[in-house]
Amino acid sequence: MTENVSPTIATVCSHTSLQIFDGARKEGFRTLGICLGAPPKFYDAFPGAKPDEFFSVASYQEIIEKSPELIEKNVIIIPHGSFVEYLGASNFARLDIPSFGNKRVLEWESDRTMEREWLTSAGIPMPVEYNSPDEIDRPVIVKYHGAKGGRGFFIAKNRAEFEEQIDDTQEYAIQEFVLGSRYYLHFFYSPLRDGGYRVGDGTLELHGIDRRVEANIDELYKIGASSGIDPSFVVTGNLPLVLRESLLPKVFELGERVVARSIELFGGMTGPFCLETICTDTLEFKVFEVSARIVAGTNLFISGSPYSDLIEPRLSTGKRIAQEIKLAIEMGRLGDVVS
Repeated sequence: MTENVSPTIATVCSHTSLQIFDGARKEGFRTLGICLGAPPKFYDAFPGAKPDEFFSVASYQEIIEKSPELIEKNVIIIPHGSFVEYLGASNFARLDIPSFGNKRVLEWESDRTMEREWLTSAGIPMPVEYNSPDEIDRPVIVKYHGAKGGRGFFIAKNRAEFEEQIDDTQEYAIQEFVLGSRYYLHFFYSPLRDGGYRVGDGTLELHGIDRRVEANIDELYKIGASSGIDPSFVVTGNLPLVLRESLLPKVFELGERVVARSIELFGGMTGPFCLETICTDTLEFKVFEVSARIVAGTNLFISGSPYSDLIEPRLSTGKRIAQEIKLAIEMGRLGDVVS
């Protein structure tokens, strides 16, 4: 990056880009939106979150080819689910463009086998995983690797149902289907701040909680299980949630273990991450996935959440990312939060 010149905050125009651009602007940064084709018109409807500049590409892969142009613009790119999934985790990890966070986490997050090793070795309770469809002895959910937004996931109760639905051209994981309430926990880990809830040499923050709205599984109960309609887990939106306050110590313990183990395995995470959990009727959490970047559920809290407001009024995850970059620049530690 060009020294002594304030960087431009950039991301792909999708997913959480509105709050990323809004937060960056509030912290005094210029913004750049990477878009496919012409700049999306809907940004005109949200002037507070419209990027200062658009950077058009014909395909996500062209971002790789045009990396020198983005480097010349002195950008720091912010990874999000759409950006990583459509470019490909391995391609994103190889980008020469400075990126917020530790790119090494993408290898562990995008491979469900490595992700499970990370979480279980941290002492995180997870659903039972099956090595073969022959082992299925209860309802399971089958998930394909990578950030798919729930697309293609399905439930099976035995091998026959598994064989009917599986796309064996993709890598997949077979997990126990755990009954309970879904809570998506939005954390932020700062290796720079020295107050608050300490983990390692940094601070762990809880920014919000959501539940995903999934089509059509969330509505099937209205017509009954015998309708003959196959359930779909495609995420279409998000709902805000708050936990019983007595459960917060357990939530922070989960976040602490995941961060501490990440430091041991690959040098740690920086910035936002989400633990996707089920809370059972015995008030125990099982974590079925970690998303090591900003997640779409944080879009609920652009003006703050019941949790982030207790850190700083009207604090969004997008703004918090910009604050971390600004603090790193002021401390001369940009290399600790950008890779």
